Amino acid sequence: MKSVATIHSGPEKHWVGNGFHVKSMFSYQDKNEHLSPFLLMDYNPPRHFDGGRTADFRGVGEHPHRGFETVTLAYQGEVTHKDSYGGGGTIGTGDVQWMTAGSGLMHQEFHSADFSRKGGMFEMVQLWVNLPAEHKMTRPKYQAIKSANIPIVPLAENAGSARIIAGEFGSVQGAAATFTPINMWDVALHAGKSHLFPVPESHNLIILVLDGTVQINDEQIARRGELATFQRGGEGVKLEANNDAKLLILSGEPIDEPVVGYGPFVMNSKAEILQAIEDVQSGKFGQIVQE
Repeated sequence: MKSVATIHSGPEKHWVGNGFHVKSMFSYQDKNEHLSPFLLMDYNPPRHFDGGRTADFRGVGEHPHRGFETVTLAYQGEVTHKDSYGGGGTIGTGDVQWMTAGSGLMHQEFHSADFSRKGGMFEMVQLWVNLPAEHKMTRPKYQAIKSANIPIVPLAENAGSARIIAGEFGSVQGAAATFTPINMWDVALHAGKSHLFPVPESHNLIILVLDGTVQINDEQIARRGELATFQRGGEGVKLEANNDAKLLILSGEPIDEPVVGYGPFVMNSKAEILQAIEDVQSGKFGQIVQE
């Protein structure tokens, strides 16, 4: 089985815009060989936002991206996305937004108008997923994945269930299209139950504990708000829930290419970063059409 490399709780929370109060569990600055193809994880733990807003919604205004994909998982609350390639929509509880920035676009994301008006609990995870060099300049696209379209697999012996967002779980294929082999499973594990999850030997593995406490491979403990990374090699991981647990399990083939990042750009060289900055300044990323 795969061996644990690290378990950590992440740094203090910080604001992204004025709508997302997140812990950056890791980023491309970490230079950690156990994370690829994942570049960044921002986790917004459950937080209550007051309602009463009918304008000036909370969130992040227009900004660029190039060279990777952003994936937003909504656990509670609603987010509305809009970009310069015409992509957009609102995701709510259980939905996933998968945006391929590729060659570059401008986008914005705010609490939805309905959530801003009503208020409520807000809980989200946003991931940045790397693109290999051959696809970094691919045409941008947007996948709005509704909860009803995400397959759910019951775990053996009534241990819980797994929603297959991307990749595969046994013979079940995930809802999202990906450029490289990636598994993204949203898992509920019942108290006192365990399951051996099938993770390929070639994949890196990352587990975020959103709720509860789990024992990993009968040895180490990971608690709510903690992230576990794993050594390369080994196949599969056994997880046992000490109490009802909610987990995000990520695995993927490493992209063994240079990672050069600067703010919202992740490329393979400094020259490509400079080109991205120039292209934004010259308007090549387009503009968001505001209604």
